[in-house]
Amino acid sequence: MTVTWEEAGWEELAPHVGRRRLPVWDCTAGLVVTDGSALMIDAGSSLREGARLRAEARGLLGDDRRVTHLALTHPHFDHVFGAASFAGVEVFGAVGVDMVLTGSRSREELRTDAVRHGLDAQEAAEAVDHLVRPQHHVSGEWTLDMGGGAQVLLANVGPGHTAHDLVVLVPSSPSSPEVVFCGDLVEESGEPQAGPDAVPAHWPEALDRLLALGGEDAVYVPGHGAVVDAAFVRAQRDALARRFGVS
Repeated sequence: MTVTWEEAGWEELAPHVGRRRLPVWDCTAGLVVTDGSALMIDAGSSLREGARLRAEARGLLGDDRRVTHLALTHPHFDHVFGAASFAGVEVFGAVGVDMVLTGSRSREELRTDAVRHGLDAQEAAEAVDHLVRPQHHVSGEWTLDMGGGAQVLLANVGPGHTAHDLVVLVPSSPSSPEVVFCGDLVEESGEPQAGPDAVPAHWPEALDRLLALGGEDAVYVPGHGAVVDAAFVRAQRDALARRFGVS
């Protein structure tokens, strides 16, 4: 990498794995770098923010390399509106996410939600006009071959925060723990947000699946906030169960 994670404004989580806490909504973007490719996890809240993420990734990767894969953890504006800035990449999402990203009513709801939360109306409209449909739809687990023997696991563990929640698991190595990008199934900087597209009755179960995949020693990366451990995820799972009256 031509600059370090710290120099690029990113937090290094493990060798070749980092994340960026984006301004305004404290939304997480992740990056997994291998010899042959690079996976971006979520794309920011606007085309401008997506372009900034892509430029920062280029600084980390070097001018002769680029982001090759993009995983969208769920279809909320602060995670998907920047996706069109990653032209030419392979895009992954949970099965069914296309219904949100292509339906006229759901697209209008995304635009309205973004403006309500403070995104410039013109930027929101532009992002909706350029929403990206994933080419690859994950219904269970998908082992993504990153080249050079490196693999990343994409897992559809929802529904929960939305009906289409995808998580990304980067395997452990002798020198580092497994890293789990949770999307907004887990939030650290505030109470988990349950909007009209949430599926509260299944959210605790989704976190059970997340914990089973990641294990006790993994590093868990929330969609918003600081990195947490399995105990935090379990406590949030139990709090959600109490909040929504499920076991």
